[in-house]
Amino acid sequence: MLESHLDKSLEQRIRARRTMARVLPPLVLVLTLLVIWQLGVRVGNVDKWLLPAPSDIASAGWDARSLLWPHVLQTATETLLGFALALAVGFGLGMLIDASPLINNALYPLLVASQTVPTVAIAPLLVIWLGYGLLPKVLVVALVCFFPIVVSTADGLRATDGELVNLLSTMGASRQAILFKVRLPDALPSLFSGVRIAVTYSVVGAILGEWVGASAGLGIFMLRATNSFRTDWVFVSILITALLSLALFASVSLLERRLLGWYYRAAHQEKWEEVDTKGKTS
Repeated sequence: MLESHLDKSLEQRIRARRTMARVLPPLVLVLTLLVIWQLGVRVGNVDKWLLPAPSDIASAGWDARSLLWPHVLQTATETLLGFALALAVGFGLGMLIDASPLINNALYPLLVASQTVPTVAIAPLLVIWLGYGLLPKVLVVALVCFFPIVVSTADGLRATDGELVNLLSTMGASRQAILFKVRLPDALPSLFSGVRIAVTYSVVGAILGEWVGASAGLGIFMLRATNSFRTDWVFVSILITALLSLALFASVSLLERRLLGWYYRAAHQEKWEEVDTKGKTS
């Protein structure tokens, strides 16, 4: 009992140290850069329209909060809808590619080739065909995000333990049972890796769609700020875009931890066994 309590206490301390080791260096670096930026602008008497100080950017963002909110809400809506569409389409295509060698040979090269076409060239066509409403921006986000999801889904399904699949087949398990009980759970870590990559692009995709044609959104706010030489508002837009991307990335990571607790527990147990083995041998 006492040994188990000591092991848990040691494990908690190690986790705390690892968390600090991950969080503290980037935090210190960011704060240092902000201080240098602030002092450099003040000492050099740089004009605000050219490069505002961080304090000026924070003040401008607070003053424009009521003006910013509708644009943030519009961009967030486009991002979430587009990412949801990319997730559904990407997961479905990944399943189809894995299910049929014919579909894989026919579709996979086209998917790869589609990534050579710049999204900025497709976005104006979507506006011409679909107008200036919400749908073109949602489709732009989906186009930006779906490819990593397709690839990670297909690769995750292909990486399933073949011996386990053969064992279940010899025991009479159906193809559907093997898919839902073995292959899909085994593919989830790979799928979430692709989702994390895709979600970081989603907000940028929404901004890109707004630049081509929109009446609201952070992209429009950024363009209007640029035309008005409100550089501080441009930086505010960039900051909010980064924060939205980080929030989405963190949400996906938390969901992954919740759904794949068994995977991380197994990996953690393996690490502890390795550490214990090294301790005994030394």
